[in-house]
Amino acid sequence: MLLPEDDPNATHIMIATGTGIAPFRGYLRRMFMEDVPSFKFGGLAWLFLGVANTDSLLYNDEFTEYANQYPKNFRYDTALSREHKNKRGGKMYVQDKIEEYSDEIFELLDKGAHIYFCGLKGMMPGIQDTLKRVAEERGESWDERFSQLKKNKQWHVEVY
Repeated sequence: MLLPEDDPNATHIMIATGTGIAPFRGYLRRMFMEDVPSFKFGGLAWLFLGVANTDSLLYNDEFTEYANQYPKNFRYDTALSREHKNKRGGKMYVQDKIEEYSDEIFELLDKGAHIYFCGLKGMMPGIQDTLKRVAEERGESWDERFSQLKKNKQWHVEVY
């Protein structure tokens, strides 16, 4: 996965589980720490990180600092499966956070946001099911939306 740099004001929604955070950390360092004359980030980076518990939050201090320093450009949400509960009282996973913020996420995707997924491949079926359910609740066809996201090169997946 590469960070598209053709639009420095683009929105990037990043969903990671565990060590899948690595490429997003690199993206965020490029956006907020590196002094790159040809790339001055002015968009929105929204990171969702799913892990088992607080002790497993990789680079949490770094991401919290970005949120404090760049509140208009960075959002950070965590899903701690052994500590948080979803709205149905079950374990909280990244797809539950996606559902929680689905109106905003779908609006951002409609405006051209990029969405990235990195982590264990086992996360994708739950995410896909959630996105499909949310789309249908909105009266939309997920298959059509998904096809359009891929066609527009807004959908990026790196799972293992």
